[in-house]
Amino acid sequence: MATHNLLLLPGDGIGPEVIAEVKRVIELFNKTGPERFNTEEALVGGCCYDAHGVAVTDATVEKAKAVDAIIFGAVGGPKWDKVTYDVRPEAGLLRLRKDLALFANIRPAIVYPALADSSSLKRDVVEGLDIIILRELTGGVYFGEPKTITDLGNGQKRAIDTQVYDTYEIERIGRVACELARKRRNKVTSMEKRNVMKTGVLWNEVMTQMHTREFKDVQLDHMLADAGGMQLVRWPKQFDVIVTDNLFGDVLSDIAATLTGSLGMLPSASLGEVDPKTRKRKALYEPVHGSAPDIAGKGIANPIAMIASFGMALRYSFNLGKQADWIDQAISATLAKGLRTADIKSEGTEVVSTSGMGAAILSELEKLAA
Repeated sequence: MATHNLLLLPGDGIGPEVIAEVKRVIELFNKTGPERFNTEEALVGGCCYDAHGVAVTDATVEKAKAVDAIIFGAVGGPKWDKVTYDVRPEAGLLRLRKDLALFANIRPAIVYPALADSSSLKRDVVEGLDIIILRELTGGVYFGEPKTITDLGNGQKRAIDTQVYDTYEIERIGRVACELARKRRNKVTSMEKRNVMKTGVLWNEVMTQMHTREFKDVQLDHMLADAGGMQLVRWPKQFDVIVTDNLFGDVLSDIAATLTGSLGMLPSASLGEVDPKTRKRKALYEPVHGSAPDIAGKGIANPIAMIASFGMALRYSFNLGKQADWIDQAISATLAKGLRTADIKSEGTEVVSTSGMGAAILSELEKLAA
């Protein structure tokens, strides 16, 4: 029986509440097998700043490098709005992404059958939706230098953020996109802004050359990112795998949240390169929803994205596809019974708490694992 080491980083806001539900799932898998998970917890984000004056400590980063996967909750909140930029809560997550070279952010947008009416779009637009937004995560405008605010005098300031991409960064995220598509519907849509941005010109050029050289069997389309945002809400089922840069990936994946009914439904995986010797890769799994400080501590947060993120860990880090499928099936069965957290409630459904939703999903999982 293999044993895997997980680092749990609950973070701030609703992070600890949704991580608590994942702990229950981990306990179940430890009882039923076939593999076991050892867990350790550490601070990240605002709570880490309060304790140590930084968003993540060097010791926690070293632990993150040593484990098989990181399960991450959420960071941030108004309490830390005035702390300096380099130690703000979000800096902890950005450092983990950068130091572990987690360049590929996989964000599935799936509409479960029971939630087809929860989307802000019409049922026929979203019913059966199953797409992936693949976001480049360690380059682009979030990490480019210079990144400054300069006082020009006379009450004027100038802010600079720099968008930078090298060929290899575009190639490696493009390869992940094509490899994902080969296991799905074999279609990749690359989105950029080549009409106004030099990085968009290079992105389009590199993606085209890489596709011609290595993935001729995969259909590759190109689309301007702003048009892509419009098409996501017009007819999202035209897409399979969307690949884009750090900034546009951030925006487009949040647009995709409206398709599923709630940010609380979107899991994600952030992956590094496969180590040629160990055949393993660094990985961090987190819900897309953020810390939601307005509902923290009320027991009403939706834990589905967090639980589904652990399901992605089973699939991408531990090759436990059957168990990952169980999690998807358990979520779907729970929703089919009419149970909802407040963010996805609709007429005729039963609203349950964070722990209530977690318990219901766990009950379905126990049946599948029996």
